[in-house]
Amino acid sequence: MTRPRIDLNGDVGESYGVYTLGHDERIIPSLSSVNVACGFHAGDPAVMRRTVRLALEHGVVVGAHPGFPDLVGFGRRSLGASASEVEDLVLYQVGALAGIVAAEGGRLAHVKPHGALYNMAAADRVRADAVARAVASFDRQLILFGLAGSHLLDAGRDVGLRVAAEVFADRAYDAEGCLVERSVVGAVIDDPAAVVARATEMVLDGRVTALTGETIHLTPDTLCVHGDTLGAVNLAAGIRTRLEASGVSVEALRLAAP
Repeated sequence: MTRPRIDLNGDVGESYGVYTLGHDERIIPSLSSVNVACGFHAGDPAVMRRTVRLALEHGVVVGAHPGFPDLVGFGRRSLGASASEVEDLVLYQVGALAGIVAAEGGRLAHVKPHGALYNMAAADRVRADAVARAVASFDRQLILFGLAGSHLLDAGRDVGLRVAAEVFADRAYDAEGCLVERSVVGAVIDDPAAVVARATEMVLDGRVTALTGETIHLTPDTLCVHGDTLGAVNLAAGIRTRLEASGVSVEALRLAAP
C-alpha cells in the first residue's frame, strides 16, 4: 500500500524594514515548503533574501507568494485590479523572487497567490486566468498552488501548469468549500488540538467540517499553516508530528530535473 503524502507549507518572509512579523527561524524547520512574500503585501529585498537562504539551509522548497501592493492592509483587501494588472503584478513578483532564489543556489518551485489575490483567483475565472498566464509565461515548470476545487486550479491546468490543491487547517470553510472571511467569528482557528485534528482528517480522510456543519470533501496536495496565526510555530510542529505518526510522509512537491 502506498504511503500517503502531503506537502506542509507556510507563509513566511513577511517582515519588512524595522517591522518583524512571524517567527520564520522557528517555523521553517517544521515545513516542507514555504511561500515567501515578494515585497508587495509584505517583505522587502533583504528579508526575501534572508528568508530564502534560511529555507534552503533547512532543505525546504521555496515558492513565491505574490500579493496586492498593500502593506497597510497586508494584501487582504481587494484592490479591484483588472486582469491585466493582476497578470503584471504576479509576473513582477515571481521574477523578483526567482532571481533571489537563483542567486542563493536554489530553484523556485511554485507560486501561491496571497490574501485577497488568492481569494479573488479562487472565485473569479478571469483573474484566475491572469494569474495562471503570468506563472506560465515565466516558467511552465512551476507548480501553481490554489484552493482545492477553485477556478485557479482549472486555470492552471488549462495553460499546461502542474497544480496543487491546497487546504487550510487553521481556517474555517463555508458550505461551498470556500474559506470563511476573516471578519467572521470562528474564521481563524488557533486551538492547537483542533487544528491538528483538522489537518489529520483532511489528509487521511479527505474531508473537513464546514463552519455551518456540512461535510466538505477534499483531495489535498498541500496543507498550509499561516505564519501569523496565533501559536503558528507549535501548530506546524504539532501537525507534522501527528501526520508522521499516522503514517503520512510530509514532503514537498518537487519539480522535474531541469
